Amino acid sequence: MITLTLELPDQAVDVDEKEVRMFVAARLFEQGKLSSGRAAEIVGITKREFIETVGQYGVSIFGQSTIEEVERDLENARAASRNFPVTSHTGE
Repeated sequence: MITLTLELPDQAVDVDEKEVRMFVAARLFEQGKLSSGRAAEIVGITKREFIETVGQYGVSIFGQSTIEEVERDLENARAASRNFPVTSHTGE
């Protein structure tokens, strides 16, 4: 594991360490260098919290898929859904 030390000027006294960790983890996740689980560990939050929060840093949890990849994923989802019966629950 790599340890980084960051020196900030005195004017940055109100910088939140968790915020800095989230920013760095979000960018590394965006670049594909960290999984969402590992990024969450670095920040000290759950994977779910990371996924719910990372969008606030301008990062999509879906990565930068091409249109072809999205279309292929959509077709795979359609094919998979044909194997499961659809039932409706009215709540009565």
